[in-house]
Amino acid sequence: MADATGSAIGPGRSARGAICLCLLLLVLLAGLSCAIGVNQTSPLALLQDPKAAQLLLISRIPRTLAVILTGATMAVAGVIMQLLVRNRFVEPGTTGTNEAAMLGLLGATLLAPALPIFAKMLCAAVAALLGTLVFLALARRIPPQQPLLVPLVGLVYGGILAAAAGFIAFQADLLQYLAIWMSGEFSGVLSGRYELLWLAGMLAGMLAGLAYLVADQFTIAGLGEMASRGLGLRYGQMLGFGVVVVSLVSALVIVTVGVLPFVGLVVPNLVSRIMGDNLRDSLPVVAATGAGLLLICDVLGRLLRAPYEIPAGTVFGLFGAALFLVMLLRRPAHG
Repeated sequence: MADATGSAIGPGRSARGAICLCLLLLVLLAGLSCAIGVNQTSPLALLQDPKAAQLLLISRIPRTLAVILTGATMAVAGVIMQLLVRNRFVEPGTTGTNEAAMLGLLGATLLAPALPIFAKMLCAAVAALLGTLVFLALARRIPPQQPLLVPLVGLVYGGILAAAAGFIAFQADLLQYLAIWMSGEFSGVLSGRYELLWLAGMLAGMLAGLAYLVADQFTIAGLGEMASRGLGLRYGQMLGFGVVVVSLVSALVIVTVGVLPFVGLVVPNLVSRIMGDNLRDSLPVVAATGAGLLLICDVLGRLLRAPYEIPAGTVFGLFGAALFLVMLLRRPAHG
């Protein structure tokens, strides 16, 4: 029976069961990810060969953790952005946030190539924040009766930013770098190169924790500025905090592994179809589902053309596009 927010799974035992099931599947997928590769890392090999244990610690475990952190943070960022923009069809990839972050990263690379990676990430985050604010200003001018125009405007806006980034990269002979940033993949993730994702995980965790504690306020924020202010919510502060964290998370992910399409778009919609719109119940499931689906795509990318790899962003792009079309054409299971 649905609750007042339209949730098909009420708070309590059912929601806790869904969370436990997601976590169990995530642990199994993580173990599978650590076991897959050209070299053997079976328990017997770990006991007999010190190099196998070194491979596990330097490459397999960092890569698996990077995939989990990326999937969880992008899914949480997507669901928060959808609530704040009041549209189910938006995520950092459909609002120009990713393209703006790439422009900032490209500018930092051209103007100050000696900057450390953290400084370049901050430049990308500032650019992503500015790009997101421009998109929000554009979205406010779109009639609420036409929700499909919001992602359409975002895609056009993102395409303009991407074209500008491509032109600058072509002039500076940096097209190869730009292509690397646009393709989300984890083959280069090693110990010492993924630690920025811990910061992304912390930021998304803070956002998720706040959203969990004040889920009702985020739900009210999803009603729009006028309704939110009428109900006593500090809409501007809530919107500003959400936009800043989403921009930082997007910049961290792009700097570390590249652009990953559809994660923040498909996962919240998929979970919402099953659990409804009760943010307090669904948020942990959104994070776990994002991590699990991206982990599945990364494992498939390693298995389909072994010993070569297909980028996880490519696999998830195909899977996410097909799944999103199915969700658009099918009616929700409840409501």
